[in-house]
Amino acid sequence: MTNSLALRLGPRSIITIAATSLVGMVAFGWPLIAAPTSSVVAHATDAPWLFAIVIPLLLAVVVSSFTDGGMDAKAIALLGVLAAVVAVLRPLGGGTAGLEPIWVILVLGGRALGPGFGFALGAVALFSSALLTGGVGPWLPFQMLGAAWVGLGAGLLPRATGRPELLLLAAYGAVASFAYGLLLNLWFWPFVANLPATLAYTPGAPIVENLMSWVRFTLVTSLGYDIPRAVLTVTLILIAGAPILNALRRVSRRAVFDPQPTFVPVP
Repeated sequence: MTNSLALRLGPRSIITIAATSLVGMVAFGWPLIAAPTSSVVAHATDAPWLFAIVIPLLLAVVVSSFTDGGMDAKAIALLGVLAAVVAVLRPLGGGTAGLEPIWVILVLGGRALGPGFGFALGAVALFSSALLTGGVGPWLPFQMLGAAWVGLGAGLLPRATGRPELLLLAAYGAVASFAYGLLLNLWFWPFVANLPATLAYTPGAPIVENLMSWVRFTLVTSLGYDIPRAVLTVTLILIAGAPILNALRRVSRRAVFDPQPTFVPVP
């Protein structure tokens, strides 16, 4: 059975998503390419600048989707509803031991409604939940970008149906759970003091050396969060994935996102 995509990727949407992702990769990856003579400044000071760049780019994703004809008022309403669901679910886990049920919504939403919708959902949902829980800080733009990439990746997965689709989404949910934790470590790892030399960031060191230190830092500090996040995400997808996907696809079909009405004069 085919399903309508709430937000189709047109040329303008692809360009704006690529531009936003490029900014995000530079923001995350600068410690690995920083020159040894560069001044290391905490993200607490540059995150507002990143936030000021990311928000207009995310708005540009939505605007470009309008101009591409891939998003309308019904798609925006659905985006708002799912973002509200994430905002309500996030305090339930509170990040305790990585038990965050929100990733199920992001993965299934991106899968059922398309990569563009998944990208917008991840960013908007993390922003709205941060406002609700008072979690606005220098980490927020990085969380928004990470969640946006999770939703985007879910929408880009290969076609599958039935049980194979659930297994595919469960495997993706597990990989995304670990990748999100690994990525989010990168924004604050260079500024953690008193780390052993094997875990610490070394300005100007070869990329491979800092990469290995970053991976070791993640293994030591965040696996206790990443493993429960992955287990919960996989479990919820296998248990509730099918009905949630069917519900999202039913809403998409009933909303009729794809066809554009045309009016002709009555003879």
